[in-house]
Amino acid sequence: MKKYIPPPPPATANPVGKLVICLESKPVLTTLLALTLVTLIWNLQPYYENLYLTYTTTTQSLPIKSAPNKSAPGTIPSLSEKKLVTTTVDPNKRTFQSYGNAAALFVQMGAYRGGPTTFAVVGLASKPTHVFGKPWYKCEWIPNNKNFSIRAKAYKILPDWGYGRVYTVVVVNCTFPDNPNADNSGGKLMINAYYGQNPRKYEKFIALEEAAGTYDESKYRAPYKYEYLYCGSSLYGNLSAERMREWLAYHAWFFGASSHFVFHDAGGVSEEVRAVLDPWIRAGRVTLQDIRDQAEYDGYYYNQFLVVNDCLHRYRHAANWTFYFDVDEYIYIPDGNTLESVLREFSNNTQFTIEQNAMSSALCLQDSTHNYSRQWGFEKLVFRDSRTRIRRDRKYAIQAKNAYATGVHMSENVIGGTLHKTSPKIRYYHYHNTITVHEELCRNLLPISAKKSTTWLDKIPYVYDDNMKRVVPTIKEFEQNTIGVGLQQRLNS
Repeated sequence: MKKYIPPPPPATANPVGKLVICLESKPVLTTLLALTLVTLIWNLQPYYENLYLTYTTTTQSLPIKSAPNKSAPGTIPSLSEKKLVTTTVDPNKRTFQSYGNAAALFVQMGAYRGGPTTFAVVGLASKPTHVFGKPWYKCEWIPNNKNFSIRAKAYKILPDWGYGRVYTVVVVNCTFPDNPNADNSGGKLMINAYYGQNPRKYEKFIALEEAAGTYDESKYRAPYKYEYLYCGSSLYGNLSAERMREWLAYHAWFFGASSHFVFHDAGGVSEEVRAVLDPWIRAGRVTLQDIRDQAEYDGYYYNQFLVVNDCLHRYRHAANWTFYFDVDEYIYIPDGNTLESVLREFSNNTQFTIEQNAMSSALCLQDSTHNYSRQWGFEKLVFRDSRTRIRRDRKYAIQAKNAYATGVHMSENVIGGTLHKTSPKIRYYHYHNTITVHEELCRNLLPISAKKSTTWLDKIPYVYDDNMKRVVPTIKEFEQNTIGVGLQQRLNS
């Protein structure tokens, strides 16, 4: 008798079994399905976290009346009950939300190669961070043609310590054991700026890039482009174009043709002042840098320390001597000396300071034969403060190649000596409170007899000193021969 065999069940009867048979026979399909499921779960994860956070925040704000804190013996709380219990927040637990930053960790102004193995990164940093914390830095060179980097220790210098405000000046020195770009293939100097002792909390940025073929070792050894360089501090306020004209004409003559002047406009270069500078810029004697954006960062005195340090490292190998003083101060060499002979005598020192001769900004000699309105400022202000045994301000000159950082009145971060006893050889005349005066300077006229006596004003003794007055004809002739009479006519009209 024929045995009865029941027909196979329809496809809908056991879809799982059919799927298993299908997957067993098609391994490629199995793999694709598994990958799809993994991708789906991965993409749903952030949505799950958002939903979970929304749920827990809602439950935290609701009173829990039936939370299973006292479950019956032998019962297991449900998953939802577990979540409700574990996400309960202590109402006395306070949170703190921060918005924005009080001050940046580091604000870079410039980064410069200082020689074959050394670099300097000049910038500002949060002063409270440096007062109350211990921020530090790391240097790293990433070559263009290699798959590894070269690291060096970073030395932090704070040249304006005690003067900074919200921001203080930081010079980061990176010195490598060897030239990291010796093959001239180029690369990047990276800086790690750490907030404190925790090495995991830091900011990393590119401080400097060298393109392939641009490294030139001859730039870092003598002879240099200039003999003398002037690094000016920030120019700010309502500067007098006439005073700027006189100062620049005098020092362009004083330092000679192998000199260059770098000014920094912090808002003080008006159209009139710019008209004074333009002929000298065209003649290649002056560089004017716009630093007005420094006002966004609250540092000491228009970020004066930042500016002089940037100028130091930007032009470190541009001149034999770099001079630092202000635009109301005039360098003077007494009779019998020249600038060349004095600096030759001082050359064994890295820097020397220059003592001040303070001049009255109001006293003039009454002379009916002169038209004071047509005279230059240092031509008619001829009375010098004669006090003795007082400490007078000093400015300075430095061999920048031997300095790591600098200040306003001198550098404390140099290799080599500093000479202070220089007044018999070199001094400077300071016409304080004149650089922003647009009206007549002579407010107190003295009789001719004042030449041979002492005049007291505001309890300060003054004596007649016409050293600067005597060189004025030479300076006027030099200005006319160098940049022409057009500027002179415009300012005198």
